[in-house]
Amino acid sequence: MTESAQITIGAEVSCTDGVCGEVSRVVVDPVAKALTHLVVKPQYEQTISRLVPLEIVDTKAAGQIQLRCTWAEFDKLPAAEETQFMPGTAGYAGFVAAEVHFLPYYVRGGSPIGVGSGIDADMAENLSQPVSVDMVPLGEVSVRRGDHVHASDGDIGRVQGLVIDPGSHHVTHVLLQEGHVFGRKEVAIPIGAVTGVADGIQLTLSKREVEDLPAVDIDHPIG
Repeated sequence: MTESAQITIGAEVSCTDGVCGEVSRVVVDPVAKALTHLVVKPQYEQTISRLVPLEIVDTKAAGQIQLRCTWAEFDKLPAAEETQFMPGTAGYAGFVAAEVHFLPYYVRGGSPIGVGSGIDADMAENLSQPVSVDMVPLGEVSVRRGDHVHASDGDIGRVQGLVIDPGSHHVTHVLLQEGHVFGRKEVAIPIGAVTGVADGIQLTLSKREVEDLPAVDIDHPIG
């Protein structure tokens, strides 16, 4: 990574052989306050998001991110999410996980709805919907663009991205999204003011103290 590497959630991501997607969220070790992975959503909607380790990530100008891998290698990285049906809930009583894990809806015996299954479209409306589960390393948490940032005296805005020390991968600043309560487009909060990231970003600073922070240019690294 380059000095004071900036990770903007939503930034374009390229493999060595072309654009592969965008950053949909990041994964942080909340104890070390260090970034461990990027979650990259492929540009093809039907493709599974991948968990990308920082060891193969380079940042470029204007928030662009380059991976040191090909598209084929990217597609073999661990999945960042899993879609599941919940066995035993409405519409699935008596089914085991292997029988209710896949789309489209299947009944025992493998017949899809409407193809000799005995389940019509009206009945299908009562079936349980799939649940998407984050697949992140144990003890780590996901941070998404738009997650709430909470000052000591209330909600202050939403996450835009993070600034990372390239050597240690430690987070140095949290970037506030455009349209936060003070109207400034670019504000960076020092990581020392962050007390937690598990349920939004929790700060020791008050709203007034955040307002008094100097504005920064999110398109350029912080020195």
